[in-house]
Parts: sequence; C-alpha cells; structure tokens
Amino acid sequence: MKQRPNAKVRSNIFPFSSFVASFFALAALTTGQMLILKNIILFDHVPTPYIAAVLIYWLFVAAAFTYITFLQIDRRYQKPMEGFAQVTRKVASGDFSVYMPQRHLPDKQDYLDVIIADFNIMIEALGSIETLKTEFFSNVSHEIKTPLSVIQNYAQALKSDKLSEAQRAEYVDTILESSAKLNDLITNLLKLNKLENQNLQPLSDPYDLCAQLSECALRFEDLWLKKDIEFIADIEDRATIDADESLMEIVWNNLISNAIKFSNPGGIVTLQQTSTDSEIIVTISDTGCGMDEKTANHIFDKFFQGDTSHATEGNGLGLSLVLRILQIMNGTITVSSIEGKGSTFTVRMPSSSITQSED
Repeated sequence: MKQRPNAKVRSNIFPFSSFVASFFALAALTTGQMLILKNIILFDHVPTPYIAAVLIYWLFVAAAFTYITFLQIDRRYQKPMEGFAQVTRKVASGDFSVYMPQRHLPDKQDYLDVIIADFNIMIEALGSIETLKTEFFSNVSHEIKTPLSVIQNYAQALKSDKLSEAQRAEYVDTILESSAKLNDLITNLLKLNKLENQNLQPLSDPYDLCAQLSECALRFEDLWLKKDIEFIADIEDRATIDADESLMEIVWNNLISNAIKFSNPGGIVTLQQTSTDSEIIVTISDTGCGMDEKTANHIFDKFFQGDTSHATEGNGLGLSLVLRILQIMNGTITVSSIEGKGSTFTVRMPSSSITQSED
C-alpha cells in the first residue's frame, strides 16, 4: 500500500487576522454608539489621552476575545480534528485497528460526535473487508496449490520406467481427478465473482421446476447406488417458477451432491417439493453427520468446510454460490441440522403467476 506523507498542518496560537477583524468590529460598534450619543456627550472635548486609552482598551478586549474564542475552538474542534487526522493517517497506511473515542455522552452529542461514530463504523467494516480479503486469497492459494502439487508429483512419478501399467493408469487417473477439481474451483470462482459483481445477468423465464429436480437427482443415481443410499423423492407433477434455469441447476446439483456426500453408506436422502399460492418449497434432507450450531452459522461462507473428513471432495464454494444465486433469484435458503443425525436445507422460491400443480 502506498504510504501517505505526513502533512504539515499550520496552527496559529493567536490568529492575527481574527484579532484585526474583532478589533474593527468593536470599533464599528463603538462608533455607532458615539453617533447615537453625540447629542448628549460632547466627544469633541474628550482629551487625547482618553481617546488613546479607549483605543488601548478595545485593543485589549479584541485580543482577549480572539484568544478566548481560539481556546474554545481549539478545545472543541482543533484538538479533536488533530486526533481525527492522526487516526485517518493510520487508516491510510493500512491500520484498521484504530478507534476514535466519543467526546460526549449520547444525549449531548454534536455533529462531530456523529461523524466520529460513523467513522468508527466505517473502520470496523473496512477491517472486516480486509480480513475477508486476506482469508480469501489465503484460501484460494491453498485450494489451488493442493491439486497443483498432486498433479506435479504424479506427473514427475510418471517419468519412472519402473512403473507397472496398473500404477501408471492409477497415476493418470489421479492427475485427471486433480485437474477436474482445479477446473471446478476456477469455474466456481469465476461464477461467484460474476454473480457478486453483477456481471452475470440472469435470464428469468418460466420453466417446470419439478422436471428439473428429477433430472438433477437422476444425475447422481450411480453415486447413491454406490454408497447404498436410499433416495426418496416426493415432488409434484409440475410446478412453474420464473428464474434462470441454468443457474438454478447449480443450486440443486450442489445441494443433492452434498446430501449424498455427507451421508454414510446405507443412509437416506430425501428430496421433497411442495407448493403454496405464493411460493414453492424444496427441502433436501440427509441422515449424515450433521453439524453443530456454530458450523451451521458459517456454512454459506466462502471456503468454509465444517466436516474436514470430506474436505478433499470439494472446495467450500458450492454453498456460497448457492446462496448468491438464490439472492439474485429472490429466493431464500435455510438449514437445520442435528449433529450426528443429519441436515435439512430448505429453499423457498416465489411461484410463477402461471404455476399450476397437476395431480
């Protein structure tokens, strides 16, 4: 970060221009008073020493007035602004741990107190953003480095002439698997970046959600059969929503794959869809490991993986992508979970005006 040079701020102990202005203001007031009283008091006969004494008196009054006014301004505004400048200089250099103390109690705050309060809120937000940015780059670096290391190590091992054909095929499969994981990571990062920066404009058209849910579920049939998982689907014949079909497909693929991934062999995954007059509700439940309340509160954070035993199967971006898509589509998602018993994700989408359920 570019360092800002320390600015020299000039502060007059006794502002001469203010003194002159005060003196002339007092002189004008005195002159006005003399014009009012000229018919009563004969100022023409006032001795010169007295006139000089009056001038000296008003000079002293102007000086005292200027000095007292400066002290008030210095105490009420100059000193706080000097502290404010020191804090802003630290923030400009990248220190977001600073804090400006409040000057008055809440019931006696002035505008400067409000500015300071808003400034503290801004610094807290900037600190959080900086922390998130640091963690984000750290996580991205780690997630990219891991598959790259695997690819590099196994590619180096393939140069050996002592490998059997079976070992060579296994190493190639490992490289392909790591390449696919790296590709998924980069793809999800690009999608998430476009969604968060609103560079990806959703195309909302009415389509049959029930048909999409069926197609997404069938893609994972081999996976749930391999793990001996009972997959239960309870959905309507038809339910129409007005959304981007390709983006919503990402939502269902992530939720269904997670349910299967975190379910133990022999477990149960349930896909249920119901409709009301105003919304369509989709729940995806599993009987897997579940999670505690702390984990559930962070489950939609980027790169967060509550169950580290499955960390090699994902990159922690899926649910962040799901949340962002649903926010854009005016949908919501919630999760309820019991540790050791499973989790249930509930998605609510506004139903299309042409939605019809057929029995």
